[in-house]
Amino acid sequence: MSAADRTTLDPRALPLGGRTRLTLALASLVGLMMLCWPLLVRVAPGSEARIDPPFLFLVLLPVVIAVVLAEMSEGGMDSRVLAVLGVLAAINALMRVLSAGTAGVELVFFLLILSGRVFGAGFGFVLGVTSLFASALMTAGVGPWLPFQMLCAAWVGMGAGLLPRRVLGREVRGRWEIAVLAAYGVVAAYLFGALMNLSSWPFLLGVAVPGHDGNLSFDPAAGVGENLRTFGVYTLITSTGSFDTGRAITTAVAVVVLGPAVLTTLRRASRRAIVQQVETAP
Repeated sequence: MSAADRTTLDPRALPLGGRTRLTLALASLVGLMMLCWPLLVRVAPGSEARIDPPFLFLVLLPVVIAVVLAEMSEGGMDSRVLAVLGVLAAINALMRVLSAGTAGVELVFFLLILSGRVFGAGFGFVLGVTSLFASALMTAGVGPWLPFQMLCAAWVGMGAGLLPRRVLGREVRGRWEIAVLAAYGVVAAYLFGALMNLSSWPFLLGVAVPGHDGNLSFDPAAGVGENLRTFGVYTLITSTGSFDTGRAITTAVAVVVLGPAVLTTLRRASRRAIVQQVETAP
């Protein structure tokens, strides 16, 4: 079998049909709206109106995720795929507990990215949700931030599955594949940090950072552009140069050092766990 054939036959644990793709797109749009809606609300200057946390959104977001998982499970999650998912989610949750995010050292994205690459975008989405949920239960980290963590991690896994597998007619394998995944891990680490900051920043009052003149709090009377500039400064000072950079370095190094062996293991497991559907003539 040629290399091109192997790439074509790379299994997908959760095939994405048209309806499932639409569900994922709508869920992602809803998630973005839940993250960004305070930036779209503007009150009159001098008004005593305030922006309250979106308690309704916090209830709605897990429902949206549950609907997506239910929709995707109809696409072919059999017992073997479910077993692989459970094992990877448990390993990922344990690695997150061990690393604990200290100084930005976060190993959860390493396996999430590689699994999304091998098993596909749908599997990556589900693994991101289940990994973060399981680790939250293990560390008593359940709170209003958890649905946003689950969704953002799901986007990381889904994005890895959507990375191109062929460029200019040639498959992306070997060193090129590791380089692409490491670069994606760096970008995903920074985006995850920024999105998680955005989920809480609009509700922080009196944000002041030593060495920076001025208030970095969200201003409901300001425009979108001004708030985005303030948020950019806030994120740059509070997390980009510290936790996010640590997460990016950890993910990239893990992908480069352990990626080749783990990808080989995951691809071997995928061939054993996933039944290739063979079309038969009517």
